[in-house]
Amino acid sequence: MSQANLPAPGASGVPGPPAGLGRRAGAIAIDWTASVLLSLLIFRGATYGSPESSFGILGIFALEVIVLTWLTTASFGQRIVGICVLTVYGGRLALWQVALRTVLICLVIPAVVYDSDGRGLHDRIVGSRVFRKS
Repeated sequence: MSQANLPAPGASGVPGPPAGLGRRAGAIAIDWTASVLLSLLIFRGATYGSPESSFGILGIFALEVIVLTWLTTASFGQRIVGICVLTVYGGRLALWQVALRTVLICLVIPAVVYDSDGRGLHDRIVGSRVFRKS
């Protein structure tokens, strides 16, 4: 769906304009940092950078993003920078959409391959879009 085909901000439940790359990168950096800190508290015996620590951080990150995005339309970092994840028409995502989107983000490549509308492959696959909150 091209930018021209998207509903206007404020129409049909769309909260605001699409979020820019800077806000989205800031949100994922905040989420990842929170996951690292939480991992250090939970897995005190694991050395940071070890395979155990890395999988623990990734698991915490995925769980946080899935649960918070499904329940509140925004992860911890997204809420701080003022963005939310909805369908392209402004509706809430189903749990399976949030879970698939998060798994694709964890694979990295789908998240860094994006189109002219600024939507990553992970968003196109599940029919989502990241919006700025007005």
